[in-house]
Order: sequence, then C-alpha cells, then structure tokens
Amino acid sequence: MPHISTGDIFRAHLSDATEFAKQIRPYMESGALVPDTLTIAIVEERLKRPDCRDGYVLDGFPRSVAQAQALERMTASHGHAIDAAIDLRVPDDELVARLGARRTCAGCGTIYNLKFNPPQGGGMRCDRNGCGGQLVQRPDDNEDTIRQRLIIYHKTTGPLYAFYRERGILHIVRGDVPPEAVFATVEDIVCGLEVA
Repeated sequence: MPHISTGDIFRAHLSDATEFAKQIRPYMESGALVPDTLTIAIVEERLKRPDCRDGYVLDGFPRSVAQAQALERMTASHGHAIDAAIDLRVPDDELVARLGARRTCAGCGTIYNLKFNPPQGGGMRCDRNGCGGQLVQRPDDNEDTIRQRLIIYHKTTGPLYAFYRERGILHIVRGDVPPEAVFATVEDIVCGLEVA
C-alpha cells in the first residue's frame, strides 16, 4: 500500500522543477502551508495513479476542512471511503527539537535524526548501503520556520478534529513515546479497521 506524503510530493516537484514547483516554493520556504486548491490538485493527481487503486496511507493530508471535504469527494467518486484519521500528538517543543535534529542524505535521500536515529559512528555521512553522502539540514527545519509552521498547523487543522470525530473515525495517538509504542498503537488501530 503506498505511503503518500504531501511533503515528499512537494519536495519532488521542487527537485524536478515542475510547473507546480514555481507555485509551491514561496510557501515552503516561508513555512506557510501550500493553499488548499493547489494541494488538492496535487494530491488528486497522485491518487489517480494505478498503485492507489487498492488503498493508500496519506501523510500530511488533509490539513484543513476544505481538503478533507475534497478528499471525501475524491474517494466517493471511486466508490471508496476514508477508514481512519490518525492524529499523532506531540508537544510543540518536542516537535521543534525533533525537526531541528532532522538531517537528509544529499546523495540518496535517507532521513536521519541526530537525536533518535543518527548514522552509525556518529558522523555526518550516510551509512546506508555504503552511500557516504553528506547529511544536510533542510532549509525549512530551522526553529523559527518550524514554530511558524506549528502556529499555522494548529489554526488550520484544529477544525479537522471535530470533522473526523463526527464521522467516528478519529483516533488520537500519543507520539511522544518510544517509536515502538507509537507503531504498536497505530498497528492496533489499522488492524482493527473494517475496511470499506
């Protein structure tokens, strides 16, 4: 089942210098959310690909009620429904620390976290399959940009809790516990679903 991250899709557009990249870049560089209409168009294009026919996991979408309503229309048009909305809750200060420690391999794209998942040997080089690429910090992973993103995120996503709670599919999971515990909780939720 494909994992579809809007952040990954946006970064791919930037990397490939697509037409969407021109529209996305100013928002991403300032830490603002990409507008709903643009995000919806990009996600809709991705969900039409053959690998999504039997389902997918969305990461970072929807982030507003307008996006959630658009997603419902998209899925209904294919005879599907959204099975679960999972909110991983982590305190803002912890998110700032985690994102500030995130590094990406400039060679292969592997993501590390200097606090939780550093490369073996403690250096700043990728140790995946002998890559050896330099680990770099994304421009939007500085504290000011992260905090600005969090302010926008809380304001925009707050109404989604009621939206998905009303539909009976909202699951809140503590994300400030060890990764194994988060995984086990999410796995229990997903395995307990009666998929439409």
